[in-house]
Amino acid sequence: MSKPVDTVIFDLGNVLIGWDPRRLYKQLIEDEAQREWFLREVCNSEWNEQQDAGRPWSEATALLREKFPEHAEWIDAYHLRWEETLVGAMEDSVALLAALRDRGVRLLALTNWSQETFPIARRLFPFLQWFEGIVVSGEERLIKPDPRIYQRLLERYAVEPSTALYIDDSARNVAAAEALGMQGWWFRGADGLRERLVELALLDASAREASHG
Repeated sequence: MSKPVDTVIFDLGNVLIGWDPRRLYKQLIEDEAQREWFLREVCNSEWNEQQDAGRPWSEATALLREKFPEHAEWIDAYHLRWEETLVGAMEDSVALLAALRDRGVRLLALTNWSQETFPIARRLFPFLQWFEGIVVSGEERLIKPDPRIYQRLLERYAVEPSTALYIDDSARNVAAAEALGMQGWWFRGADGLRERLVELALLDASAREASHG
């Protein structure tokens, strides 16, 4: 018999907090093809991931300004107007988080996020205070799916992997958690997550209706 799950570990971006740099760049680059080129070839996900791993934004933007001086203003905007890349709270998911909190389930978070921009999220989203602890990649200088950042959370908060459920919108990050003995859930929407939480007896079946309300 497997042990019951008593701890839920959430990823944050695009699970509880919507994030999309296109929200900002639609304001800056009118032409869609040029906008997509910029986000693919200049301020791309690989470049942004290095800030999640702890690289300072000043260094990151300077690197690209040197390479693409004609786009310096757009490059600087990624950091200076970063708040505008936030789509907002994902209310259906936050409702599930609230329901878990009300049930007394232990809540932790593990996020790939720049240590320089995460304080903005803390200010904008009060529900982040519901977590017992949040491990931020930029502060640790480690990013998912590196197993060391998962281990850091497990050790810091004395979590037994077999009693933890890890939720992430990245399949590879979920696989990394499962490799360490956690149960995993690849997040593709609140409805599926709600069903899984009910299956694990973390929420009552009534949560199906309540979280829609």
